[in-house]
Amino acid sequence: MILEIHAMFSFFKKKSPPAEVPSAPAAASPAVSPAASPTVSSPVTGKATAPASPPTASTPSAAEATPAAPAARQGWLDRLKAGLRKTGSSITTVFTGTRIDDELYEELETALLVADTGVKATEHLLQDLKRRVKDSKATDPSQVKTLLADAITDLLTPLQKPLTIGDHHPTVIMVAGVNGAGKTTSIGKLTKHLADEGLSVLLAAADTFRAAAKEQLAVWATRNTVEIISQQGGDPAAVSFDAVSAGRARGRDVVLVDTAGRLPTQLHLMEELKKIKRVVQKADGTAPHEVLLVIDGNTGQNALAQVKAFDDTLGLTGLIVTKLDGTAKGGVLCAIAREKPIPVYFIGVGEKLEDLETFNAREFAQALLS
Repeated sequence: MILEIHAMFSFFKKKSPPAEVPSAPAAASPAVSPAASPTVSSPVTGKATAPASPPTASTPSAAEATPAAPAARQGWLDRLKAGLRKTGSSITTVFTGTRIDDELYEELETALLVADTGVKATEHLLQDLKRRVKDSKATDPSQVKTLLADAITDLLTPLQKPLTIGDHHPTVIMVAGVNGAGKTTSIGKLTKHLADEGLSVLLAAADTFRAAAKEQLAVWATRNTVEIISQQGGDPAAVSFDAVSAGRARGRDVVLVDTAGRLPTQLHLMEELKKIKRVVQKADGTAPHEVLLVIDGNTGQNALAQVKAFDDTLGLTGLIVTKLDGTAKGGVLCAIAREKPIPVYFIGVGEKLEDLETFNAREFAQALLS
């Protein structure tokens, strides 16, 4: 079973295995009737189900029968717009004038830099925007705002990638991040979504460096009714090894390894992260299958520095960007896209479970400039 963390109505999209080819010759195959149609995947839950009869006057279509999922996504978009208001307000005020001139571009450059978009991404966006304005023959600043949304979307699109679960059994996900970034909370939220999709999850409490980290993860394990591997004062690499081994022995779908929070300047602790990764590889020769970094959107350009440092140490495969609702520095995603384009699997705009969602470049750009 392969699942993708998908940026539509559900966190996951199940991929049904290909149907077996019948051994009988094609000429001998009877015509396919509705009852013999293959199973299909629900666009909402992603679960494989037998197809219903073609819609009739008394049979509602799939879209009519499942209005909750689009409504849920719209609710997320509303929260995203509200969360990005601090970042976007200084940018959108640039377009309240009546002229497209050098002053507008200068003000926009300042606004983008203040939003921690970074020098390289800001220069790229301004050049791209001027080209779009020229090509479209735009004459009104409101048109320039729309074109900027398109430019930001194109810049961020390489970061938009689904997280695949199911290519490996178990799928081992190692999660790192500095203290205060929301690492353990993000693991708890992700665990909840995985468990809700029927996946069996095993947690590894390898954050033995931070006081009460194990207890915090244990609360999430209890809340989500999943197992947790921990040791009192144990070595984090040993905990990780035990968890991956247990996940394989118990047939778990996912093993989430919560590593110690640390600053990239703490070289001895960064070396410990390398050790954890090496030991996980000994437990499962193909693991870890994902190495995620949780970064705090409040930290702006410092978040970019963290991405570079942790990628050099671990070889990151994806990011989780949290706390975008509490910052005016949400433009850092543009800086990451330009300087270190590692996929952003999830973004968060609050503490609630539903405030962690899959990243979509177009949604983000439109919410930023709404």
